Amino acid sequence: MIMAFDGSSIDGSAYLDVVRAARHAPGWLDGAVSFWSTYGLAVFGVLMGLGWWWARRAGAAAAVRTLAVPVVVLAAYGLDAVVKSAVREDRPCQSLRVKTLETCPAPGDWSFPSNHAAIAAAAAVALLFVSRRLGAVAVVAALAMAVSRVWVGAHYPHDVLVGVVVGGLVAALSMRALTRWSGPVTGWVASTPLKVLLPPVAEDDGTEAAAGAGVASVSGGRHGPA
Repeated sequence: MIMAFDGSSIDGSAYLDVVRAARHAPGWLDGAVSFWSTYGLAVFGVLMGLGWWWARRAGAAAAVRTLAVPVVVLAAYGLDAVVKSAVREDRPCQSLRVKTLETCPAPGDWSFPSNHAAIAAAAAVALLFVSRRLGAVAVVAALAMAVSRVWVGAHYPHDVLVGVVVGGLVAALSMRALTRWSGPVTGWVASTPLKVLLPPVAEDDGTEAAAGAGVASVSGGRHGPA
């Protein structure tokens, strides 16, 4: 038998309050939250695609930043999965034996931290380095994803909170490092088959200046998150 951690002593009462509220909420609200909890991550993929499409006009460095977003998200997911396997916390629906909107996962499908929250937070923070507008939309979507995972009963509040922290930190550190080493990384990408995803290189000497000006436009005039 696999020994698992019971996280109900941390914020089990808050979890039960949310689950009870969901049980008495209008059907349309529960349906909308459940739909978002299940399929909402696809929105972040759309935002990444839009970021890449718009950044191509700003130059190679901006395009490379957008290409890094899914890589950063995968890194955040990987770290989150490692922590999840190390902690091995039972799902709250198992520990508290409560009926939830989402079908209770089987034993061994650990709860802490939340993969959904980590992925959403990583995408949101990374997109802030690409575009302030897209990043702002992604931040709202990430918060909605974190709340929805508790609402449907899949996670304790501390599961999604730590998931957001893990995803956000991985994204912030990775994107800052990429910004610092933008030149070498862009040059390396341009030498690989991924160069087809970069904008055509201008033949005049003002390419870098134009790229810098374009990045400022795409990111709202400043690099990085506020």
